[in-house]
Amino acid sequence: MSLISAGQASTQLQATADFLTLTREQPDQLPAFEFQLPNGTHIAVWHTGVLVAEPAEPGAQDIVLSSGIHGNETAPIELCNAILRDVLQQKLHLTERVLFLFGNPWAINAGVREIKDNLNRLFSGHHSQDGISSSEGGQSKERERAKLLEESVLKFYQQAPAGERVRKLYDLHTAIRGSRFEKFAVYPFLHGKNWSKTELQFLKSCGIDTFLLMQSPASTFSYFAAQSCQAHGFTLELGKVRPFGQNDLSRFSAADSALRALISGQPLQFPEFTEADFNFYEVRRAINKQTDAFRLCFADSIENFTSFPVGTVLAEDEGVQYQVEVEGEAVIFPNPKVAVGQRAMLLVKPVSVAGKVG
Repeated sequence: MSLISAGQASTQLQATADFLTLTREQPDQLPAFEFQLPNGTHIAVWHTGVLVAEPAEPGAQDIVLSSGIHGNETAPIELCNAILRDVLQQKLHLTERVLFLFGNPWAINAGVREIKDNLNRLFSGHHSQDGISSSEGGQSKERERAKLLEESVLKFYQQAPAGERVRKLYDLHTAIRGSRFEKFAVYPFLHGKNWSKTELQFLKSCGIDTFLLMQSPASTFSYFAAQSCQAHGFTLELGKVRPFGQNDLSRFSAADSALRALISGQPLQFPEFTEADFNFYEVRRAINKQTDAFRLCFADSIENFTSFPVGTVLAEDEGVQYQVEVEGEAVIFPNPKVAVGQRAMLLVKPVSVAGKVG
């Protein structure tokens, strides 16, 4: 792929309003450039897949919309690019500062989840730690990218106008397999803080009423946002993985409408919070792949949040079996193809949030 100058890149983006194509054409290094739209919105491209859009008089929210952390999860990429295209074409008028991120441009181009390392296991400094398993060993593009994304998010929040600000990060994904609940959110560990009622209500307006409440620190992008940036951070699972061109974007219409309303100052009205309107789960156990002998003991067609009778063998590794231990224990994110040492499955159970939502 030929190198492009900042001037050429700026001209192309202003002509096409297609930041995804520009990112895919320049996956290694897109030169920084900036320009201003006729409506006063300032556009600043910091790097490949990293773009800040800021209205002339920004509101009090600083919002990160992230997609493509896993390159084959295409629906969120298409969704975010469509929102950004409408911003660039002035069909959608921002009232809030927004950082748009296309996470893993090399994996997006290759149509794969990752090139070498799972990018969503490299945040909160894990990109620079020894012992992160990868398929080949050594440095990877994902490690470099995780560091760049961390730096970009911190810079975005730090450059916000003075005053009381609300920080948010929505990391949009689709899952490898189907789910009993088509859309759900992973709410990162908050170290004893209450879950946000406002955020739960907003995400319900996105079509998400199922939440996985994490009980420990993690190396995910949403945990990095919550812990290192003091933001409302979420991993949003919006459906099932499909290739570009095979997504039914009408299934994402609620999320699309709510996100557009959020960043453009349109009224967002929610019904009174009632726990019965939601499904809440907490992580009971994480099962890591210890050896290459690891295998799942259920069919690939089994969906996320499927529960099994107590005693059912769910997975086997060298010298060990993993069984259902308590009634209602369900599987989520089972993936035997992860690298040795990485999480191959979570086991979760229903939980009440009474007294823990504020």
